[in-house]
Amino acid sequence: MSVKKQGEEGHTLAVALFSTEEGVRTVGGMIQMRILAMLKEEDLSFDQIVSRSGRAKSTVSVHLKGLVEGGVLTVRTDPVDRRKKIFSLASRHLGDLSSGDLHRSDLSTYLMGYAGADAPPPDFFRLLFQTLRVTLLADGINIDPLLFSSGLHVGEAIAPTVAGPDLATLLGNLAHFWEKHRLGRVEVISLDPITLYVYDCFECGDLPNIGRPACAFDAGLLSAVFSDYYHQTITAQETACYAMGDDHCCFVVPVPEIT
Repeated sequence: MSVKKQGEEGHTLAVALFSTEEGVRTVGGMIQMRILAMLKEEDLSFDQIVSRSGRAKSTVSVHLKGLVEGGVLTVRTDPVDRRKKIFSLASRHLGDLSSGDLHRSDLSTYLMGYAGADAPPPDFFRLLFQTLRVTLLADGINIDPLLFSSGLHVGEAIAPTVAGPDLATLLGNLAHFWEKHRLGRVEVISLDPITLYVYDCFECGDLPNIGRPACAFDAGLLSAVFSDYYHQTITAQETACYAMGDDHCCFVVPVPEIT
């Protein structure tokens, strides 16, 4: 979830969409977005939020009250110190709305590169997926949170398929899975942290340059697979991407300490 000021890379301040029990809620403004970004990482007390936000207690209190009343956050009493309140996310981040990452001309240029009837079926399905992405980006709709969540579900489903008794086997199975399903070519660069380069990436290989990582689905899938392997929550981070002008995608997976 990113916050961009007016004029930064041509964007206006994004509005985030959250799914709550009572429906979809919009959240805007630098302070609320900052609070949600912090709580996305971990639950925090009121004092911790104030300290990390650098805002006055009264200001933070007003924003937290609105987010709780809107069903975006939930609050509970600290079991250790009942004078304190702990805040956590009670909703799911769906996406963001902004002024758009692309111009309509980018969409036309992208579609002109399609080979049409001479292209194999996998290329057509790739076109469908990426045209949807480009169209949404041109309209200022970022669905990366949904794609990451979808990747998590798929990763949980395929984890038994690529599982192995050791890391080397798992990485080999992943690379084979990527190649078999024409998702790209995986190269293992490092084992600590686990660093994977993906060439000819299915998710973003033909996307225009939007200046930021675009492979949220792959990141979610890898997160689920490695979470299954390590038996704890692991989050893969994309640090390089075709959509940033790089000649590959790079995913970094932290290796947990074994106690």
